[in-house]
Amino acid sequence: MNAVEELLVAFRDYLLSRSDPTLGHFIQGFAWSMAERSLAPHDLPVAAYLRKPRRLGNGAERVLFDKLADAADMLHWAQTYSITDFGSDFLQRYGWVELFGARGHFASEEMAGGFLLLGPEVHYPDHHHTAEEIYIPQTDGSLWSKDAQPFLPRWSGEIIHHPSNIRHAMRTEDEPLVALYLWRGGSLAQKSIISGRMQ
Repeated sequence: MNAVEELLVAFRDYLLSRSDPTLGHFIQGFAWSMAERSLAPHDLPVAAYLRKPRRLGNGAERVLFDKLADAADMLHWAQTYSITDFGSDFLQRYGWVELFGARGHFASEEMAGGFLLLGPEVHYPDHHHTAEEIYIPQTDGSLWSKDAQPFLPRWSGEIIHHPSNIRHAMRTEDEPLVALYLWRGGSLAQKSIISGRMQ
C-alpha cells in the first residue's frame, strides 16, 4: 500500500471508530471499496503546515493527522477560489484535498471526503452549498459559526454538522486548522455560494 491508500484506510477506520449517531447515519451504507484515480501530486503553500511539528496528543486524531502528513507530498491539493475572490493572502493560507469523491484520489459519486487546511489568522466567510456536510477538526482552537450565529471555539474530534444550504463560516487565530470533511447529497463538486452570490 502507498501512503495515499494508507490514508484512505486510516480515514475510514477513524470514522468507523466514532459512536456519534449523526456521523453514523451520514456514512451508513457507504462502500469504502473505490477505484483509485491517477492524480498527479499538486502542492500548495498551506500544506507546509503539515510538515511542522504539532502537539496533538496521542489519540485517534493524532493517528489520522500523522497519516495525512505522511501522504501530503503525494496528494493533489486544490483551491476553490481565485485571487479575485479573497486576495492572495487568503490563498497562501487555504487549501483542501479530496481523498475520495467526484474528483478525488478515489472515485465516488455517492460521497466526498477529504481535508480542509486553513493557516493562522484566516477568515473563511459565510458560505453554503446543497451538499450536507460534516466537519471533524483534527486540531484545536478554531472558531466556527453556523446559521449566522456568533463564532464559538470547536475542538479536535468534535462533530460539526451542516445541513443542506445552511450558512457557516470558520476563523483561525494563532494556530492552523486541519479538518476532516464529508459531503453527501447534491453536487459533490459544487462551488460554495458566498454572501448571496456564486463564487
